[in-house]
Amino acid sequence: MSSKGEHQTVPLSVLLKREVAQEKIERPEISHGQAGQSKKGEDLTLVKTECQRVAGDGVSTYSVFALFDGHNGSAAAIYTKENLLSNVLAAIPSDLNRDEWVAALPRALVAGFVKTDKDFQEKAQTSGTTVTFMIIEGWVITVASVGDSRCVLESAEGGIYYMSADHRLECDVEERERITASGGEVGRLNTGGGTEIGPLRCWPGGLCLSRSIGDMDVGEFIVPVPYVKQVKLSTAGGRIIVSSDGVWDALSAEIAFDCCRGMPPDSAASQIVKEAVQVKGLRDDTTCIVIDVHPPEKPNPPLPPPKKQGKGVFTSMFRKKSTESSNDPQQPEKEFCEPDVVEELFEEGSAMLSERLDTKYPLCNMFKLFMCAVCQVEIKPGEGISIHAGVSTSAKLRPWDGPFLCLGCQEKKDAMEGKRPSGDGRYSSGSD
Repeated sequence: MSSKGEHQTVPLSVLLKREVAQEKIERPEISHGQAGQSKKGEDLTLVKTECQRVAGDGVSTYSVFALFDGHNGSAAAIYTKENLLSNVLAAIPSDLNRDEWVAALPRALVAGFVKTDKDFQEKAQTSGTTVTFMIIEGWVITVASVGDSRCVLESAEGGIYYMSADHRLECDVEERERITASGGEVGRLNTGGGTEIGPLRCWPGGLCLSRSIGDMDVGEFIVPVPYVKQVKLSTAGGRIIVSSDGVWDALSAEIAFDCCRGMPPDSAASQIVKEAVQVKGLRDDTTCIVIDVHPPEKPNPPLPPPKKQGKGVFTSMFRKKSTESSNDPQQPEKEFCEPDVVEELFEEGSAMLSERLDTKYPLCNMFKLFMCAVCQVEIKPGEGISIHAGVSTSAKLRPWDGPFLCLGCQEKKDAMEGKRPSGDGRYSSGSD
């Protein structure tokens, strides 16, 4: 036994083993299944489990689930599936701990989406794709999305949370205004004689989405900047459904969860696809991924019926974890046993890179001074352009503040914001 004033040392290997054991206890188990029926063959999925954040440690793992709904061919969906994850990871500094890595994901996802779109458009192919891209690290779920596929979460407590945005022009006034302000036109298909039919579309090109990857024939005001939401699940877990519009055109979130309640993920995905096809028929590729996140070493319990929500509730309503009763000595067991609620960590859907890659980000080393914040190429001193260049009004956004963009990514930013002069470059708004 050590004498008074002496410190009892603990070998580093012991400390590391304790940390590893503690992290394993805290981490959930993840099971998944997927199903689909093909009409055009343009839906693709990506499933990668047990990815290692720190190579070789076997502990710092995360999982990736993604759905790509292609249109005008499958080239954009294939390219995005093959390159998006690596582009996102390249935008995360290598010297971050676990909490910093998770906090860096929202900005890295924005950079990865924009780089993937920029690189694909250099191939001069006209196809495009929606993307719903999810990373699960521990109990934290981060989702980035462009287009009209959808990710929906039902917590073990019964609440339904929408983890993605619907970028259809028909249902988003702000996106329509952004496109027209950037040089595009929004309207329905004109069949002649003044008759207009179908959903609202962006012209030229006729795309009914305001955001996607690819679609170079439409114009760069159709942006790849994703809506990003990050939440932390309670330790009771939950179920996640990621599906293409072939499902959501036929089923509400409540019906989708109800029709597969108590089923394992693979059977649940098949049931959701079956229900959707029965309602609408197989008019489009219909794909579904179901992911269960649950406490370790416990079987999947049947989820309780979802709480009733009013019609038209599309934005998620998150309840913050209460700490008021945490110090109440009268209810220690109840406080310990009660599951937490879903906690919102991050949510942002702006299409402006100056807002999505800003200097308010808490990690001082997120953006390297001489690296492009989007494509990660090295910038020579004096060549980098601040993400805030040209941004007016706010004194907090100074042109000499980083992060910085290379010339190519600055041109991409200008084109997305309608600042490229008409006729300058491949994507002018006056092209056919």
